Amino acid sequence: MQIVRSLAELGSPGSSVVTIGNFDGVHCGHRMVIASVLERARALKASAIAVTFDPHPAHVLHTASRLPLITPLDEKLRLLADTGLDQVLVLPFTDELRHWTARHFAERVLRDALHAVEVHEGETFRFGYQAEADIAGLSELGRELGFGVKTYVPCIARGAAISSSRIRGLIAAGNLHETRALLGRSFAILSTPASGRGYGTRYAVPTINLAPYPELLPAHGVYVTTLRIGDERVFRGVTNVGNRPTFGADSFAVESHLLDFEPVDLTETTPLELTFLRRLRAEHRFESTEALRDQIQRDVRKALRFFALSDALKARSTLTS
Repeated sequence: MQIVRSLAELGSPGSSVVTIGNFDGVHCGHRMVIASVLERARALKASAIAVTFDPHPAHVLHTASRLPLITPLDEKLRLLADTGLDQVLVLPFTDELRHWTARHFAERVLRDALHAVEVHEGETFRFGYQAEADIAGLSELGRELGFGVKTYVPCIARGAAISSSRIRGLIAAGNLHETRALLGRSFAILSTPASGRGYGTRYAVPTINLAPYPELLPAHGVYVTTLRIGDERVFRGVTNVGNRPTFGADSFAVESHLLDFEPVDLTETTPLELTFLRRLRAEHRFESTEALRDQIQRDVRKALRFFALSDALKARSTLTS
């Protein structure tokens, strides 16, 4: 998939079928629309293109409270690449762009730059300065500028529409089961090891703290997780997200205890991917480190049972397939 980061870098894609959005999470609803874009692009011998923005428009329009993202840009682009899109146009969301009218955007981006023949959007889509135009406005511009518009009703799952905002709320509440259903995958974050911990070149202790992470994390608590370290290994683990109140003053950390650990090469820049599988409990303050240690052992036993059951289900699925 080609990634283009401005209109100035854009060549001539020929005709295209386009979808526009923030695509935070690249959830099941996004992928349904993208699958239709791909199908129509192949039928029309056109390019399948997604247009997105960096930074997220909410970070420019609502600076008082920063919206934490499900998928930062690099992870979002990786997930979009997995869909089979031909190209993603990442438009810098500048103060100039935010003041573009709907007509100016449609003319400059959809008609002149992308040569769109179709634009696919959800029925709640709005665009242009102060969200001036809705899907009917897009359709009217399309008739004038030479592209069709295909509209989608929201995907419904578990009685409500799938949306990035709904998924953010579920993650923030620690509801990983429903999050997984709406994302179509387990929630994961990309990070690096916390700096200044004296790892050296070989890491032999089965506990890793992640570097400060500015985007969305699940609710404070203890989780069954897996941790991918670079390209070497994926380790099963138990991860605490929170302030570690047993140790006194708040000291927020994302700390993973690895269950099947063996030494690996690790530096402060080693990429880590932490995947959250199940919430075990909320974070608590214990009266002593001994009580905390006993609880950790109980958490580990629950995690081991989770993985044993998961392995058994995978084995059964393999035998029956």
